[in-house]
Amino acid sequence: MPDRALVDEARIVVRAGDGGNGAVSFRHEKYVPRGGPDGGDGGRGGDVILRANRSLNSLAPFAHRTRFAAERGGHGAGANKHGKRGADLVVDVPIGTVVHDEDGPRADLTVDAQEVVVGRGGKGGIGNVHFATATNRAPRMARKGEPGEDRWLNLELKTIGDVGLVGEPNAGKSSLLAALSAARPEIADYPFTTLSPNLGVTTVGDVPFVVIDIPGLIEGAHTGLGLGHRFLRHVERSRVIVYVVDGAAPDPGASYDLIRNELRLHDPALLDKPSLVAVNKIDLKEALSGWGAVRDLIEREDGPPAYAVSALTGKGVPALSAAIEERLHVLQETTAEPVVRTYRLPRVEGTQSIERKGDAFVVRGREVERVLAMADLDSDEGVADLQRQLGKIGVLKDLERAGVKPGDTVRIGDFELEWT
Repeated sequence: MPDRALVDEARIVVRAGDGGNGAVSFRHEKYVPRGGPDGGDGGRGGDVILRANRSLNSLAPFAHRTRFAAERGGHGAGANKHGKRGADLVVDVPIGTVVHDEDGPRADLTVDAQEVVVGRGGKGGIGNVHFATATNRAPRMARKGEPGEDRWLNLELKTIGDVGLVGEPNAGKSSLLAALSAARPEIADYPFTTLSPNLGVTTVGDVPFVVIDIPGLIEGAHTGLGLGHRFLRHVERSRVIVYVVDGAAPDPGASYDLIRNELRLHDPALLDKPSLVAVNKIDLKEALSGWGAVRDLIEREDGPPAYAVSALTGKGVPALSAAIEERLHVLQETTAEPVVRTYRLPRVEGTQSIERKGDAFVVRGREVERVLAMADLDSDEGVADLQRQLGKIGVLKDLERAGVKPGDTVRIGDFELEWT
């Protein structure tokens, strides 16, 4: 596939940075005999952020790199020193990228520099200074850092172009794109269609606009026939639609009606967009001999303005380009600029479950696994703190309702404890 081919789908996994561990430390100054604990907190882990970048127009970079991880937070230290915050990882994506997780679409990046936080960094663990009490002045435990969020994401690019060229295969869309813009798509005289959208940039006066050649549509495309929905979604972003019709075809009007119907069945709102008709290939003898059918399409009163053009010779292309520019100019005056904002995907949650396997009760769930990961299991104080945390999130009551009895084994991840 040529380098300019547009890659519009990708699947990636992101991992935010873990929080740094809290420290166990005590003051040891020469003249402070009862210094007490001074272990500092860990730093927060870095976030993973997707950012829209106007200089990109494809998801091709994600075909070779699919894993993205932010920096973990620094560990706490003595003298109440806090660990440093982990650096965020910012990943650039094209404008028009829709971010999906397992629950569906979550964010739509339609403005340059718009951002979405797709993975939150874990909180830093707390040092032993926080566990000092009147009855325990020398706590020898600290909490570890919270694990950063990790999740699989599907990225879908709905290209944000000013003009979408739509038509049947071999209607001459790629040739018209080349005639309208600086793009140079591969063009040949054969009855096959573009397999990937091509982009071009053209300027009329001092107004630049992006033109997209949408791969050819056939009857039934809205149901998945041919290239189907895979590329119809790119039409949704176009501000102006240009229906490209083969003027040398036996019935250009029927071709126009077919494409309009496919767009209607895909999304009726597409028919409300400003549109034009480009009757292409008027230089061919078939078009000249059947000029009556071409004229009927150009002069029909129930459709958008139509222009007879030849992408090969350039005839009629300047007039079509000027009509496109006029419609874009009107849209710019009537469309408010969207506000840049930052999204945050919902936290990765999960239902908590308790299952009995033999003599053990197996506890699963994101929250309980998070609490376990942050526990200091190397000290009796840490294990006691873990039990308190499990009580706060309702695990102990759930175990009692599940029928746990003294002496039973409770398994959380790789950790086992005896119920007392």
